[in-house]
Amino acid sequence: MFQVKNLSTSIDKIQILHSLDFHVNEGEIISIIGANGAGKSTLLNTLAGLCKPLEGKITLFDEVLSGLPAYKVVGKGLSLVPEGRQVFPNLTVKENLLLGIYTKYYKDKNLVNTNMEKMLEMFPGLKKHFDNLGGNLSGGEQQMLAIARGLMSNPKIILLDEPSMGLAPKIVAEILDILEIIKREMGTMVILVEQNVRAALKVADRAYVMDQGRFIMNGPRDEVSTNPLVKSAYLGIKATG
Repeated sequence: MFQVKNLSTSIDKIQILHSLDFHVNEGEIISIIGANGAGKSTLLNTLAGLCKPLEGKITLFDEVLSGLPAYKVVGKGLSLVPEGRQVFPNLTVKENLLLGIYTKYYKDKNLVNTNMEKMLEMFPGLKKHFDNLGGNLSGGEQQMLAIARGLMSNPKIILLDEPSMGLAPKIVAEILDILEIIKREMGTMVILVEQNVRAALKVADRAYVMDQGRFIMNGPRDEVSTNPLVKSAYLGIKATG
C-alpha cells in the first residue's frame, strides 16, 4: 500500500500542510477534495518529490519516498499528472509519451514499445495525432496525453491534479471512465485531487476532505458524499428540515 504519516510541508516559510496521515490500498481510488487554497496541490507535489516535507514519512510498499528528488520518486513507481496538463508543446505526442518512461528507456526497449502500444490502445484519440505537436492538441486531448504520459512508466500509484479543469462534461466523463480502467485493468492505485466534487466522489472508493492544510473528514465515498457539511459546502445541497 501507499502510506503517509505525519506529513507537514511549508512554502516560503509558510506552513501549508499540517501533520497529515492517510493511506491508499492496492487497487483503490481515493479523492482529496477541498476549496481553493486548501493545500491539495501542495500535497501532491510533496508526494511527488517536487516539494520537500518539513517532517513526515511517505512509503510505497515499504520503500521510503520522503526526501527523495522527483526523478527518483518516479523510478520508485509514483507518477504525477500535474495541474494544467503541462504537456511539452514543442514535442510530438510520441516524444511526450517517451518522456513518461525515460527512467526505463535505455534499459528495456521492448517495455517502451509495449507500453506505447498499450497507451495508444487505451487513448485511441492520440493515435491520429502521434506525430503532431502536443501544443496543437485540444484541451481534452492534452489531458489524455498527460495521463497517458503518466502511465507510460507502469506506476504503482498515479496522482492526478485537477484533470477535469476547463474541460467539457463529455471529456470529464471519458476521464472518469479511464480512471476506472486504470484501477480495474492495471491495478494502479490512484489519488485524485479534484474541485469537481461530484465527479471525484463518483469514482472514489474513499475520500478525504481538506481544509487549510488539514484533513477534517474522511471515509468511504457514500459516507462522505452524504455528510451534511460536504453536501452544503461542496455539492451545493442545502440541508432541509
